Amino acid sequence: MKHILITGGCGFVGSHLAVDLAARGYRVTVLDNLSRPGSEILLKKRILPHGIRFVRGDVRDPEDLAGLKSTFSLMIECSAEPSVLAGTRGKDARHLLDVNLQGAINCFEWARERRVPVIFLSTSRVYPYDRLNACRYRETPARFELRKGCAGVSMRGVSVEMSLQGTRSLYGASKLCGELILREYAAQYDLPAIINRCGVIAGPWQLGKIDQGVFTFWLSRHYFKKPLKYIGFGGTGKQVRDLLHVQDLAALVAKQVGGLLADKPVFRGEIFNAGGSTGVNLSLRETTAICAELTGNSLKIGSVKENRPADVIWYVTDNGRTEKFFEWKPQRLARNILEDTFQWLKDNEADFKKLFV
Repeated sequence: MKHILITGGCGFVGSHLAVDLAARGYRVTVLDNLSRPGSEILLKKRILPHGIRFVRGDVRDPEDLAGLKSTFSLMIECSAEPSVLAGTRGKDARHLLDVNLQGAINCFEWARERRVPVIFLSTSRVYPYDRLNACRYRETPARFELRKGCAGVSMRGVSVEMSLQGTRSLYGASKLCGELILREYAAQYDLPAIINRCGVIAGPWQLGKIDQGVFTFWLSRHYFKKPLKYIGFGGTGKQVRDLLHVQDLAALVAKQVGGLLADKPVFRGEIFNAGGSTGVNLSLRETTAICAELTGNSLKIGSVKENRPADVIWYVTDNGRTEKFFEWKPQRLARNILEDTFQWLKDNEADFKKLFV
């Protein structure tokens, strides 16, 4: 039985990948330091009930990785400090870089020493927000829409060919550095590897915050009747992001696992986008309407006209290359994702209320 190691395996994405791969017959071990609020609940309710082995450890410490005694067939590296606002005030910049960059390097070194293929979960935040915001948009009653594309950006969305010259946030920079290093490992050491640039991932078991998991955050604020504000781009809530159900991401990763565990894996650091694309995206204003309908709670939304660091007016993923290589497309629509999340929130309110409010 093939044995898969998932770092950050008690987080939202890592735990979903672990459960999905275990259900497909793989043996799965997750490594996590349980530092994020809610991770112990995910361990208790998601990881252990599915027979997944848990090891407490920190990717920032090479000895924690070296202490893993099992033989593994593949590593999925999804440990991260995922907040795009992290480091914007400087005080938490070192922590962000230690986790996202030094931690990734430690993982890649561990994989190199053992000849273990790697799937690295990166982010759409590697694409420069200043370039994205400089494209031409038109304003409709509910959203901003792309009027004219620019290099690497079309009506299909942002492609992996978009220029990376520009400003992207420390979070985006740390993940891009991880990508570059893994591609060098793949080339220098013939290490099988795949890089996924993920858009906004959403769905049940996500502990959404204002700077990450925005759709779950928006729904939870409606559910618990807590205040909300439209922030940036005039404060009207018309900025657009696509969203991908975490189970659709898991289906993609399962295909990639199969490819990397083949007798002669062909991937050596190739980059693939993974997002909701043109069919699965919402503005905050549109999200508000769905959340109000699902929860029965209509909130008065505040307004802050000024942008925050790294705010993006519009981001939609061009999955074209991913669709071609893996015969994969998102299956769940935006409303379905919010409905699934709402039902989970209702069923688990007692466990997670304190984390959301």
